[in-house]
Amino acid sequence: MAKHRTEEQIKEAVRERYGGIARRMSEEPADIVVVRDCCGEPVPDEGREQARDCCGSQTVRSSSCCGPAEVESGESFAARFYSAEELSGLPDTVTDASLGCGNPLAIAQLQPGETVLDLGSGGGIDCFLAARQVGSGGRVIGLDMTPDMIKLARRNAKKLGVANVDFRYGEMEEMPIPDESVDTIISNCVINLSPDKDAVFGEAYRVLRPGGRLSVSDIVVDGDLPQPVRDSLSAWAGCVAGALDESDYLNKIRAAGFERIEVLSRDWTALDDALDWEDVQVMVDGSGGPVVAGTEVRAALGGSELRPRDLAHKVVSLKVRAYKPE
Repeated sequence: MAKHRTEEQIKEAVRERYGGIARRMSEEPADIVVVRDCCGEPVPDEGREQARDCCGSQTVRSSSCCGPAEVESGESFAARFYSAEELSGLPDTVTDASLGCGNPLAIAQLQPGETVLDLGSGGGIDCFLAARQVGSGGRVIGLDMTPDMIKLARRNAKKLGVANVDFRYGEMEEMPIPDESVDTIISNCVINLSPDKDAVFGEAYRVLRPGGRLSVSDIVVDGDLPQPVRDSLSAWAGCVAGALDESDYLNKIRAAGFERIEVLSRDWTALDDALDWEDVQVMVDGSGGPVVAGTEVRAALGGSELRPRDLAHKVVSLKVRAYKPE
């Protein structure tokens, strides 16, 4: 395994993971119900009871790609974080493309007429919900670096007949957005995927109007991760390898110029007492590839004293709000 990944290698791994999810959703007939794991991968009928999410929980206690939540089997993928009222009227191609770790709109305090920017907009769920809140006099911009996700989101917007949402292709480290043109930035389990978070927060500060706010749900870790996890491209795409320690994450927001930084919630990964190294393999390498023997995972992670729970319990879903000075 390579010891040092380039930024482009990381971005390409992320594009491939989420582009594949978008393509599969676009290809599936609307009347077919597909049960997915936490990373958006289809789960065969015979494997649904035992399929595990990215953090080791059973599917009946499904975690998102990036964070924990309680969900009953058969519920909408988005029902983990959004109310029935919020999801009303949204098609499966929106709700099943919800791969976040929370609901940033719960802390965004959106007002009618505002301009909102969603970093890593995916299939568009947060954009469509934001569009309802800002109304016809407001505007929502969805930014994503995965072309297939942009295509999916635009198709979803056409289905819904939403006129005040604009989906744009671009990277959050270099946003195609004018200076001081946005009132609120939201993001849902995406900033952790960036290999240059300083650039992301710097760009967020640039495009926000004075007094504007940053409201995000994201993944952080408690302490550092083993180097083999940091080196894994699959773990980057799975929202783990790129996660910072909470204090580092908040310091980067502060260094960009933001003030009044508030941590509004912390949710730790739900863990099974029987968690073993096969579960950790799913967390580290995602669910898209073969699961190797637990002894191989332990050897790869390098540390005979490291326990499965030691690694899995480091993953935290965080809600943060911060403000640009007036």
